[in-house]
Amino acid sequence: MPTFRARRTATSLGTAALAAMLLLTACSSGSSGGSADAADGKVTLTVDLFGTFGFKETGLYDEYTKTHPNITVKQSDTQDEGQYWQALQTKLAGGGGLADVQGLEVGRIASVMQKQADKFVDLKTVGAGAVNDGLVPWKAAAVKSADGKVLAAGTDIGPEAICYRTDLFKAAGLPTDRTELAAKWSSWEGYLALGKEYVAKAQPGTATDGNKWTDSAAGMFTAEVGQQKVRYADESGKPVYDSNPAVKSAWSDSAKLVADGLSAKLPQWTPEWNKAFSTGKFATLSCPAWMIGYIKGQAGDAFAGKWDIAAGPGKTGNWGGSYLAIPKTSKHQREAAELISWLTAKEQQVKLFTKQGSFPSSTAAQGEIKALQDPYFNNAPIGQIFSESAGAMPAQVLGTEDGVIGKAFTDALGEVERTGTAPDAAWQHAMDNIKKASGN
Repeated sequence: MPTFRARRTATSLGTAALAAMLLLTACSSGSSGGSADAADGKVTLTVDLFGTFGFKETGLYDEYTKTHPNITVKQSDTQDEGQYWQALQTKLAGGGGLADVQGLEVGRIASVMQKQADKFVDLKTVGAGAVNDGLVPWKAAAVKSADGKVLAAGTDIGPEAICYRTDLFKAAGLPTDRTELAAKWSSWEGYLALGKEYVAKAQPGTATDGNKWTDSAAGMFTAEVGQQKVRYADESGKPVYDSNPAVKSAWSDSAKLVADGLSAKLPQWTPEWNKAFSTGKFATLSCPAWMIGYIKGQAGDAFAGKWDIAAGPGKTGNWGGSYLAIPKTSKHQREAAELISWLTAKEQQVKLFTKQGSFPSSTAAQGEIKALQDPYFNNAPIGQIFSESAGAMPAQVLGTEDGVIGKAFTDALGEVERTGTAPDAAWQHAMDNIKKASGN
């Protein structure tokens, strides 16, 4: 990930020098971080995340603590990022209950930088100022303040594709070859057309009985909007969510998905959605790279080889991606900085993509994974597919209310799906909720 290639430290200091520095920091009065939990130097670092970052699942914490025996890492996580964000806002406002390391989703980062920068540690002050060197430029730029502070370490990005069930495609008489499918759904119009064909060919008493084309309109909308440079705010920061033709087109396509009976109407991140990965409620899924690990976890070993991956409509897009930040309330800022520098280094980014599907934001790591295939997904060339998607993606303009606006749109599409609300009425509900939540 970063161009400094330290595997274990956030600086270019040698091991002995770093140990001496940490000891001095811990013993200095008025230190802003690096204090020990006990006289023996043992430190417990708390990490609070959302979704599945993969650090615990791929054994990175265990690997780190083997070379840092004085460190214990305790992670807490919340699957739903919206719930996580609300809890984080409460903690930041009250000043209590924050972890040493907090995860931040890319859709929230502009809000943090403009409204809550004073709540997080400048990584340059704790020996990790170079942590984002070597990332794709927009990833690093998003967390660098106008006065040069570095407020978070970049983890993954979310290049998009389509994940699909080969067994269900076969049962419906559709092709399963990923190259052929990528050509058929090279546009969202093509994706919807093939979905209508799939649903029409679904047969009672077969694996396709009652099955739908995709999980939800929200998933499709998020993926389509994620292909745009300008989404909810323009380069000046002016809100354009209500007038941007790209947003309106994504809304129209998603409403058509529902009208044509192609959506399984499953709210993402719910128990019902999770269960559907193994019960066959949908045949395709808008699939950012990090979804690979999620599918494996929910569908399990029994579905290995039944899933595949193809380039999606437009062959590009970015959905998600995250950062790691250190709240100023942390008592172990230097140890936390060393941990996040190691977790986001090139070597660990390669491991996370290989084992979990988290696509690297490090350009050097991207160069190492281009030939990677995934046996679970029929040996799909995931390195190539997601690298090409990432390479074609323009640097997105991030607005302060992106997270709020995106949720308002996907909630409104949920109304269309599950309560039969007319798309025009649901759009107006989204407008009202955005204005109420953001004031814009």
